[in-house]
Amino acid sequence: MSRTGILLLAMTLAPLPASAAEVQVAVAANFAAPMKAIAALFEQETGHEVLISSGSTGKLTEQIRNGAPFQVFLSADDRAPASLDVEGLTAAGTRFTYAVGRLVLWSTRAGFVDGKGEVLRRGGFRHLAVANPKLAPYGAAAIETMTKLGLIEGVASRIVQGESISQTHQFVASGNAELGFVALSQVSRGGKPVEGSMWVVPAELHAPIRQDAVLLAAGKGKPAAEALVAFLKGDKARAVISAFGYAP
Repeated sequence: MSRTGILLLAMTLAPLPASAAEVQVAVAANFAAPMKAIAALFEQETGHEVLISSGSTGKLTEQIRNGAPFQVFLSADDRAPASLDVEGLTAAGTRFTYAVGRLVLWSTRAGFVDGKGEVLRRGGFRHLAVANPKLAPYGAAAIETMTKLGLIEGVASRIVQGESISQTHQFVASGNAELGFVALSQVSRGGKPVEGSMWVVPAELHAPIRQDAVLLAAGKGKPAAEALVAFLKGDKARAVISAFGYAP
């Protein structure tokens, strides 16, 4: 066997560093796909293993309050991590904004959603999917957007609520709703829809969707958890975040 072949074999068979460990991460549903990509890069670089649990920010926050063993929390807003800070459930001074989300109105039908969202006024749909605004920041942003546009009363009877932004996306993707408000990261690559048509909601129509991350109390002093928080602030993670349509 050549020296190159022996080297490659040794690299393949080499055990993970003795310090390799697991880190349990609670991730808002809108950021599940980017986090999987970031986790793969992190695992390759450090040898640590990332265990991801995703769901609505509201549900994850309650799980943390009830003792779920998460070590790092990536929220879809800045309020949930701030409240956990106040309650003493985080490592003090570790909270930071890892991404700023963008809201879009999306349909799987090409040409159905116009570039100004006038479809909401025009009608022609039976169901509009929106994430539960009490649990999901993207749902709250959708309600705020329609309220500012004076449309909320006209579409209220056609709104179907998803428990999370992931379920909301599924309502539209499955055809159970003709259109819905979802995260840009779920339906776009390079600024263009991966399927169908969309309207990127102007940022001034809703409060900024600042997504904060924080090292939780269970992760304090845990090398894998602290390393992941540091990695999220680095160039490799930022490149992934930008590629999925977020402002880092």
